[in-house]
Amino acid sequence: MSKILLAEDNPADVFLIRTALEEHGVKVPLEVVADGTEVFEALRQEETLPVHQLKLIILDLNLPRHDGIEILQRLRDTEQLSTIPVVVLTSSDSPRDRIVASQLGATRYLRKPSNLDQFLLLGSVFKEVLGQSGTPTEKV
Repeated sequence: MSKILLAEDNPADVFLIRTALEEHGVKVPLEVVADGTEVFEALRQEETLPVHQLKLIILDLNLPRHDGIEILQRLRDTEQLSTIPVVVLTSSDSPRDRIVASQLGATRYLRKPSNLDQFLLLGSVFKEVLGQSGTPTEKV
């Protein structure tokens, strides 16, 4: 079964991302992890599967225990996981973070919006990336 891994430690942002996905008809289950160690545990489980269940990773850069750059580096260094699309969704607007994420193969780099309407529009970006990875999404 397909799923999205959301690496986010802010419960309000988790709620908004879940709502944005629902608003755009994305019917793929969302697995939420709140820190870098939990991300690595989820990736270890994924690595052992014959077919990837993860169709998208939404990754905050500012996670406790291991940051998003470290996670993205490990993903891209692991052959079995290197093709999973990763959308970086972060409050960081640092040019360095953007450059490093791009060099490590992030599919998209998005700054977290400051208002609800813009946040909900992110669902269309996630839906587009899922469509590019061959994962079906339904229209609402």
